Amino acid sequence: MEIIAYEMQLNKAVTDEPNISCIPFQMQYFEEYKRIYNECFYEMRKALDIEPYNFLQAYGQIVDKAGDIYLLVDNEEIIGSVACYGNEIDDLIVNPGFRRQGYGKQLLLWGIQRIRERSDEPITLHVAAWNQGAVELYEKCGFEIVKREKVR
Repeated sequence: MEIIAYEMQLNKAVTDEPNISCIPFQMQYFEEYKRIYNECFYEMRKALDIEPYNFLQAYGQIVDKAGDIYLLVDNEEIIGSVACYGNEIDDLIVNPGFRRQGYGKQLLLWGIQRIRERSDEPITLHVAAWNQGAVELYEKCGFEIVKREKVR
């Protein structure tokens, strides 16, 4: 099965501002983060036959990245998360119980703002072509596809 991913880039200013505030990743949230992360990527990984379907199993897999992972938390429950690695946005996830409420866009805007605090360089992200909902969200927020990559 051919798997296509897009590299997308944001080259322009974004006028929308987030109305949320995220906190740096904290170890106390790892088990909940792992559950949400795997729920968010399971269907795509299964549809594209990328094993393991539940990829995230141990804290060691993210320990080097944890300082760049931010959580949106309310009443000790994770609503979503976004990672900002340099000028790249990655692993934007929304807890399934909070989907279709605008949190994906808010997390994206928060990530953009976080990166813009440090850099004016273009912001990039990668997304599977399979995930059309995410592609559409990113395009609505000003990202453009700059490269089409065959993953396998």
